[in-house]
Amino acid sequence: METISYTVPAMHCGHCKAAVEEELSVVEGVESVDVDLGTKLVLVRGDGLVDTELRAAIEEAGYEAT
Repeated sequence: METISYTVPAMHCGHCKAAVEEELSVVEGVESVDVDLGTKLVLVRGDGLVDTELRAAIEEAGYEAT
């Protein structure tokens, strides 16, 4: 299992967190998503993760990952 982390600066509330978690959770290979609003950090764990697909899911939620 691998872990990829992203910073999502625009996240600031529970809705933001839920939107990002929801979009990422349906990406193939994703087993868990942890979002920390305090640090704006998103940790994605799974197998065969593809960076471009994960970034696209974050964008679909309305945010930009750095």
